[in-house]
Amino acid sequence: MEKRLLSPKEIAKATITIGLHKTNLSILQMLTLGILAGTYIGFGAHGAITISQTIGSIDVGLAKVLFATVFPVGLMLVVICGAELFTGNNLMFLGVLDKKYTLMNMFKNWTIVYISNFLGSIILASIMVNTGIINQAVKEKAISIALTKINFPMGSLILRAILCNILVVLAVWMATGAKDIISKIFSCWFPVMLFVLSGYEHSVANMYFIPIGKFLGAPISWKAIWLNNLIPVTIGNIIGGGIIIPIFYYLAYVRSKNLSKFESSTI
Repeated sequence: MEKRLLSPKEIAKATITIGLHKTNLSILQMLTLGILAGTYIGFGAHGAITISQTIGSIDVGLAKVLFATVFPVGLMLVVICGAELFTGNNLMFLGVLDKKYTLMNMFKNWTIVYISNFLGSIILASIMVNTGIINQAVKEKAISIALTKINFPMGSLILRAILCNILVVLAVWMATGAKDIISKIFSCWFPVMLFVLSGYEHSVANMYFIPIGKFLGAPISWKAIWLNNLIPVTIGNIIGGGIIIPIFYYLAYVRSKNLSKFESSTI
């Protein structure tokens, strides 16, 4: 019988191999695939704004559910179509722990991909405000989201971002273990739906949510966007998806495997 999914140990091995491949991408590949990822997440973000534009005045809970239902399309596009997403690439730290590549290799990828994710998000937001498809309700919703996101307390932002990227990298982890497209879709959908429904903070999503609010008239400066949201959220995302999950799975599935090999060779 054909095996339809990888075990957690096999996912850990595959994640390290994927991380090694990512370190070998050219700068052009990182830039182009990063811009695509920023755009894809922006598509999901805009769809979420659109579907929930007026429901909040009727039922806040239902509005959150609808918002969370649509947003995961962005990660599905990243994972299945192929793109470089900073938050997902936080899993690359697993390969650093396993000494398959260096911190510098990882940071090079993270930096280029992060910048290009931002470019993709900004490009899409700029296009969207000029399409003529944004009605008054969508405009008000986008502005409200942007203003809310830059007014969260710093500590709350970081904690929300930690929880967010734990779920995002687990979605990527699950999708890595899935061998068919339907399984990958569900692997992306459930964890991402959960983080959105719970109100957690995702740096790349916010690269779209806040700028489009600004472009539509929200009185927000670029300084406020970075200092009041993107920088603390990025720090939290790295802690959750780039430190906590990789370290735990390294200890559980990679280091234990290496120790077993060492112990068997010395007996």
